[in-house]
Parts: sequence; C-alpha cells; structure tokens
Amino acid sequence: MAEVIREVFALTRSMAAERRIQLPTELAPGCSCFVRADRQRLKQVLLNLVVNAIKYNRDGGAVVVACDPSASGRMQVTVTDTGAGIDAASLERLFTPFERLGAEQSTVEGTGLGLALSKRLVEAMGGAIGVRSQPGHGSSFWIELEVTSSPVAEAPAAEVAPALPDPDDGSRRTVLYIEDNLSNVQLVERIVERRPHVELLVAMQGQLGLELARQHEPDLVLVDLNLPDIDGETVLRRLRAEPRMRDIPVVVLSADATPGQIARLRSAGANDYLTKPFDVARFLRLVDGVGLDGTHRADGDDAVAVDERLGSAPA
Repeated sequence: MAEVIREVFALTRSMAAERRIQLPTELAPGCSCFVRADRQRLKQVLLNLVVNAIKYNRDGGAVVVACDPSASGRMQVTVTDTGAGIDAASLERLFTPFERLGAEQSTVEGTGLGLALSKRLVEAMGGAIGVRSQPGHGSSFWIELEVTSSPVAEAPAAEVAPALPDPDDGSRRTVLYIEDNLSNVQLVERIVERRPHVELLVAMQGQLGLELARQHEPDLVLVDLNLPDIDGETVLRRLRAEPRMRDIPVVVLSADATPGQIARLRSAGANDYLTKPFDVARFLRLVDGVGLDGTHRADGDDAVAVDERLGSAPA
C-alpha cells in the first residue's frame, strides 16, 4: 500500500505545489501493509481521491492520508482534505455518475465520473468506499480492502513481444497512456517493461489524463477513443488547443481503422493511429520516438509474429 501511495504522491505533488497544498512527506506506519487488490485499479482510485482532495481544497491547505484497521477487520485508507466540506444532504449523491454538486459552475474542471468509477473499481476488488464530511471542516474519503500477507515471490514476467534492442541513450522518457480497459493497460505495462528508461503513467479517465499531461508534459501520449467520461478525440483536441501540450506526439488506439475515422483524427492532430490488436514491434518503435512523422502505415506494414494473447484484450 505504501508503495502505491508514494507513486500517487509523485504524480500529484506538482499539482499540489501550484496552490501551496501540502502532501505528506512521510507515511504513517500503518500504510506499510499489503491489501488484496488489483494494483492498477487501486492506484487509479487513490489517484482520483488525491486529485479531488487537491482540486477541492483551499489554497495553502493540506492533504492527509492515513491507513488504519477498520471495525470489520479490513484496512481502511483515508484521504482527508482541508476544503469547504460537503453538507449532509449532498453526501449520498457524491457517487452518482455526472453529479458534481454544483462544481460545474466553478473553475474546477471535471466530469462527475471520478467517484462513480472509483466506487465501481473498489467494489470490483471486494472492497467498500465512503465519505465523512462537515461543512467548513473538509472531507475524508475512505476505502476498505482485505488485508493480506506479503507476497513471497513475484511470478516471472511472460515474454510478450519479439526481442527488440532497447535504444536507451541514457535519457528518460515519459509515456502517458489514457485507457479505461484494465486488460489493455496491463498489456501495455508488460510491453513497456522492455524499456527500463521509459516511465509509464496511466489514467483511466480522459479528464484525469489531461491533468496528468499538464503536470508532467510527457514525451508521448497514447489515448484510447472510448473513455468513460470524455472521448479520446476530445482529449486529442484539448491537448492540441493548449500551447504547452500542442507539440506532444499523440497516438490514438482503437479497434476502428476505417479510412474516414483515421482521416478525421489526423486532421484533429493525431501523429499516428494504431488499431487493436496492434503490432508490438511497431508500438515499441513509437515509444522509442520512431515513426512519429505524421504518416500513417497500415498495421500490416512492418508486421512481426506476435503471440495471439496480445490481441485478446477487447477494444
């Protein structure tokens, strides 16, 4: 748990610094535990909660993360902010899709889907999520998950792609992958493991992906078209509309490779377009910065023999 929380803090620290909001520099001893959860789902839930705690906080405020045993014997992880708080009448609507409790009239960006998606992810892991809040005294969002023992050993990673040389020139690269399908995320994570110098950031919502892009200015953005809040084409157009991000290479991933679809996305600013299942060798070349010259090549070009499991994830 502590490792995942630190990763979330690393992603959000610059966002907090812009408004002088303090994030913990040390974690409570209780966070050095293991819970039964999917790592990527857990990270996305905590990322949603910490980002919200920053966005709806006051300038110069603080975010606190605590880990304590719950009355049910599970581990409760709580993210607390020092914002305006939420009245009791509104609490039960917080986890309703597209419900923003009037925040759409403020300058805080969002879609009202983050908490609803977090609830779905936590419950899929057998856990629970809730909130405690008092107007004027901030809010505390908590998740509960089953405690488990430390894993003895990790399973060896499967070979997922043909061996390709790693063109590591000593520089670090950051790739942002915006995708809500967990199978596809796990696949890309396994592929990118072949590039130790590449840091992979993952957002399972389009709006959260835009926020991470603003904070980290990645070297490459991979975006799926079908996202739960705003679609991938909207993400692409918003990236191209912001001066700091308009030159970041963007590759769209989709199962739809019709000529009209590709032409429209290219006119919107996509550097390339990969269909699913995609050619792993070509994908790695894009991660390495090769082939982002604005020309589309059919997936049949530069084809290599790839295990059929790479195409098993749904679009």
